[in-house]
Amino acid sequence: MNNPPLKRKKSTSAASDDSKTPPDSVNEDISPQENPALATIDVTAVEIPELTEQEQSDRLHLERKVERAFFEAGKALSQLRDRRLYRSTHKTFEDYCRDRFGHSRQKSNYLIAASDVYENLTTICCQNSGIDDLTTNSSQILPTSEGQVRPMTKLEPQEQWEVWQTAVEVAGGKVPSGRVVKDVIERIMERTQVPNTYQLGEVCQILAKDNPELRGKGGCWGIINYVGEFSCTVRTWDGKYTVGLQYLKSYNYLPAECEQMRVICDRISRVYSDSLEETVKSLLQLLGKLSRPYLTVVEEKLLNVLESEYGREIAP
Repeated sequence: MNNPPLKRKKSTSAASDDSKTPPDSVNEDISPQENPALATIDVTAVEIPELTEQEQSDRLHLERKVERAFFEAGKALSQLRDRRLYRSTHKTFEDYCRDRFGHSRQKSNYLIAASDVYENLTTICCQNSGIDDLTTNSSQILPTSEGQVRPMTKLEPQEQWEVWQTAVEVAGGKVPSGRVVKDVIERIMERTQVPNTYQLGEVCQILAKDNPELRGKGGCWGIINYVGEFSCTVRTWDGKYTVGLQYLKSYNYLPAECEQMRVICDRISRVYSDSLEETVKSLLQLLGKLSRPYLTVVEEKLLNVLESEYGREIAP
């Protein structure tokens, strides 16, 4: 018994016949609406409503909170450090910062110094504009990160304000990067360059003034071991610090006296450690603020005892 032919085969045959139709007649019955190339797509416009006055106020307030994030962090760290609120769990602020926040003490110090700069900028801005709260002033450009103000930490408050305003102008009215701020400072220093007359091995006193990076170092003496164009690196009993020329004062010691102070510095630094008892640390810090190029008999005996106790005595 023969099966009837499949419809698919018949359809194929019909298609074969259609293929003989002249090309021009293929699309003659297709309207422009059915031709994808000529199709018109209707797009519905979505109207975006303008911010209300309250929404604009909320946006500005929230933006200021984001800007102030590093400022709040710096102020909080300052209290944690100054009030030693870490003492119940950690011996040193450095250990506390590393364990609790996952960053170094230096990073905390940067945030603390940056918060002071931010506070100076906002204070001067309020004074200049006659307002009490910058959250209501959308025209004022303020820093949004610690790195943007780090180059300004060694400047006086009024200098910080002038540098920041110049940097904002250079950035086209936007928040400038730390690189832009640093470039502005360097250009200003080039115009007012003062020759660096300090020499290697010279003993100087640190004048902290209002420089937050030199907090606790005011009145300390140190030995210059690097002379830069605008600053010197000074070695004290507990480390090395890069200090601007305006924060240094030479003792004008004779070469032999400078050498004697170098020996004393070596001896103190061999003994000093953050893990020492507070009384011992206080004594060493007092020796680090001597205003004479020698130790008294009692001071010499005390230092000998500490060297003997902690096993770090070195040859004079």
